[in-house]
Amino acid sequence: MHGTMGIGRLLTAAGVAASLAGTSLAAAAPAEAAALRPLPTKATAAHPVAPAYILRMPHTPGSITAPYNEIEDTATGAEIWGKSENAEVPMGSITKVMTALVVLQSSGLNLNQLVTVPSGITAYDNEYGASTAGLAPGQQLTTLQLLYALLIPSGCDAAYALAQAYGPGLDGFIAKMNSTAAALGMTSTHFTDFSGLPDPTETSTYSTPSDLLKLGRAAMKVPLIASIVKLSTYHVDAVTGEHPAFTWTTTDPLIGVYPGIEGIKTGSTNGASYCLLFEAYQGSEDVIGVVLDDPSWSVVTTDSEALLNFGFANYPRSGNWRPLTAH
Repeated sequence: MHGTMGIGRLLTAAGVAASLAGTSLAAAAPAEAAALRPLPTKATAAHPVAPAYILRMPHTPGSITAPYNEIEDTATGAEIWGKSENAEVPMGSITKVMTALVVLQSSGLNLNQLVTVPSGITAYDNEYGASTAGLAPGQQLTTLQLLYALLIPSGCDAAYALAQAYGPGLDGFIAKMNSTAAALGMTSTHFTDFSGLPDPTETSTYSTPSDLLKLGRAAMKVPLIASIVKLSTYHVDAVTGEHPAFTWTTTDPLIGVYPGIEGIKTGSTNGASYCLLFEAYQGSEDVIGVVLDDPSWSVVTTDSEALLNFGFANYPRSGNWRPLTAH
């Protein structure tokens, strides 16, 4: 067997489509995505909140360094707090969530299919000083293994290999990323690279906090993505003639630190600074948030924890409720 997860044999393209039932990507290949109905937009307040209810909740999440941030109720998309949530800014390797989603929509998907790591990864990784999963040209890994390499250690080499295989071709894959973004209602998002690297410029791949939460909500409905992004480590045994052993460690600073954290993805480039898309679940409450353009991973951690704490404290009891936001 390749890898250590038997789940791969069960998650065909049809299975992924079923997991997205009710969303704009249900049962759709990327080429069809632009014509599909987008996810519902954020709920808006229909009724004022009772003053007594407001008084027992914190009014702000405190001091948040990230200039672009948002926290939402995962189930409804109702905003709990946001700041500059519609600003278009780079987001680094959070982009790889879209890369994984596009791969998993591919027609006739076989997660056990072997993909040969292309020679182009060497120049690509070297040019941008990219984070890698330690892959080498000519190695063969399954699509499933490459998805782990993409999402846990944030392997730009894995992103390149997947994009080349499932475009087909890099340009074809990027076109699918943009059509999928359109299908999800991510109207202020554009991709020019499958890893989120500054190709051709620092700001040519960009999104907004609000759009990234749409992406995160759609991705976390896919069982395979949700099962990968919550892991702290993942090991792949060596297969003679195909690849050596790998042990990949998450880049997510909240995994194993914040109670109920479910993932999902880090991002960092010179232009994006330090970013994190995150989701956590406690009891019956499920919130998803993002911070962009933080100065360090330690600040990403404190900002994200503050937003999560605020999100759970102010968790919407209905899709019509949300507190005022900072803009």
